[in-house]
Amino acid sequence: MTKLKLVYFDIDGARGEAARLAMVIGKAPFEDDRVKFADWGNRKSGTPFGALPVLERDGQTVAQSNGINRYVGKLAELYPADAWQAALCDEAMDAVEEIATRVWSTMRLPEAEKKAQRESLAAGPLSHSLDHLQRRLVAHGGQYFADGRLTIADLKVFVWIRHLRSGDLDHVPVDLADRVAPRLVEHYERVKSHPAIKAYYAERKVAL
Repeated sequence: MTKLKLVYFDIDGARGEAARLAMVIGKAPFEDDRVKFADWGNRKSGTPFGALPVLERDGQTVAQSNGINRYVGKLAELYPADAWQAALCDEAMDAVEEIATRVWSTMRLPEAEKKAQRESLAAGPLSHSLDHLQRRLVAHGGQYFADGRLTIADLKVFVWIRHLRSGDLDHVPVDLADRVAPRLVEHYERVKSHPAIKAYYAERKVAL
């Protein structure tokens, strides 16, 4: 039997979370290897690109979050078989990855510079990204991003909207998504209500 291990930081969010949720929903057994930040320096050199997440399968590895998402999405039947619908799924995941990378790149800046850059991102590129994602959701029926059903793309967007509304991002208004893209917040609530997701976070004692 194939053995899967997802290696990611010990946080309930960010780049590794959509893959975790997909495997939970798809009932694909996996080892959830949660790396403590204090241990990351010792483990970094053992990863393909010096970054997480990494998925291990029977001793082999694959890196890059959206590549992992596509693979586990297929295992969990949360990735479209139709090539066009798969492209729409990829589009949403890549859109999130692009803007999230811009926001997270400010993390280690001096406080004053981080504040200025995040406020600028929130007023411009981040708001535009949310608006465009909302438009794509509506264009595809308003419920899900691809295939007329829950896919790995919906999980990636769900994790991103949850992060934006969490208050964990200094200098990014917690109500930004609610003001700019209310349909994405409705989508977030729709995904949040999935029984497997509710059960997973309840077991982990993580508030949604």
